[in-house]
Parts: sequence; C-alpha cells; structure tokens
Amino acid sequence: QVHLVESGGGSVQVGGSLRLSCGASENTVTYKCMGWFRQVPGKEREGVAAIWTGNSKTYYGDFAKGRITISQDNAKATVDLQITGLTVEDTAMYFCAARGGSACGSLNPARWNVWGRGTQVTVSS
Repeated sequence: QVHLVESGGGSVQVGGSLRLSCGASENTVTYKCMGWFRQVPGKEREGVAAIWTGNSKTYYGDFAKGRITISQDNAKATVDLQITGLTVEDTAMYFCAARGGSACGSLNPARWNVWGRGTQVTVSS
C-alpha cells in the first residue's frame, strides 16, 4: 500500500500564501488521480482540487477556483497545492489522497482510496 505524506502546512496571516506538497512512499503509477481535501473538526471532508497525472488535467472545488492551484512536480515526485489570498475560512487539516481509475473529477472523498495523515493550515487575522 502506498503511503502519502503531506508537508508545508503551518500558521499564516490572512492574505498570505502557502504551498503544500504531497509525496508518496513508492511509485504511485497505479494511482493516476491525486487530490487534496480539507476538513474542519465537526464538518465533512471536502474536495479542494485534483489532478490527473497522466496529462496534468486539473479539477477544482467551486470555492477553490481562482485562489488555489494544484500541480505536479515530476522532478520531486510531488503533487503540490498552492493557496493564495488565505482567509480564516481556509483553516483546516489538509489531506492528500490518491485513487485509481480516471474519474479524477469526482471530489467526493468516498471515491478516494489512499489518504495521507494531513497537514494543518491555520490562518489568523
């Protein structure tokens, strides 16, 4: 089973930016879909963005369009999430996930197979 490890979380001020990275413990060739999700305690996990690593096609949750960019860094073998213009509403645990198949556009967490442990993002005013 591949293990995913997130990094890059932390505490930032409103309006700041963060870049989260997701690395895998082994070759994730089986998992062409890589995604980022976030969760606030007491709320359901929600999809932020996903990428089909075969051709770098990207998908975004409605709230993420414009401020959030998902990308893959082939040299580092990571999938990154760049967030700009952070607001307090972005405070959450951010999780990296992987899934097989080609339906990367589904950001329903139930459809994703492999999860990292998460990295905390805290935005303060």
